[in-house]
Amino acid sequence: MDIVVGRVGRAHGVRGEVRVEARTDSVDRRFAVGVVVRADRDGQATALTVRAVRPHSGALLVRFDEVADRTAAEALGGAVLYADVPDDERPDDAEEFYDWQLVGLDAWTPTGDPIGEVADVLHLPGQEVLVIRKPSGDEAMIPFVRALVPAVDVDAGTVIIDDRPGLLEEA
Repeated sequence: MDIVVGRVGRAHGVRGEVRVEARTDSVDRRFAVGVVVRADRDGQATALTVRAVRPHSGALLVRFDEVADRTAAEALGGAVLYADVPDDERPDDAEEFYDWQLVGLDAWTPTGDPIGEVADVLHLPGQEVLVIRKPSGDEAMIPFVRALVPAVDVDAGTVIIDDRPGLLEEA
């Protein structure tokens, strides 16, 4: 399974380094020298091998074997970085989830009313968002924060969405 581990920002310097906003608690493992990640930008996927990594101003500066200069680094800007993990791997924190664990869960209100199914997880700059596909075919975008998503039970196949005015209603 693929998990999101980062997002590429701007190029740094002239030797092909890029600024990466890490989206993983396992930075040392996911960005270790020699690790291969997949960069996806505008539907174009590229395998990249980590050559060097260092912290810089709250982010990472990463150099990949396949990125030789600033021009190539600039072309990566905005790419989402994915790592392959075994299907049985689980996050260290019990309150964290991989996307593939969430997609397909049935969404319910706290009172037991069905809402739909988790169709996707979006990784936006500010936070993650659950995309809920309703039985009508419409989609609702729910910020994945405890106030709105108080419970996730992967084993039971459910997620609880605390409906608020305007959150789930049709426009």
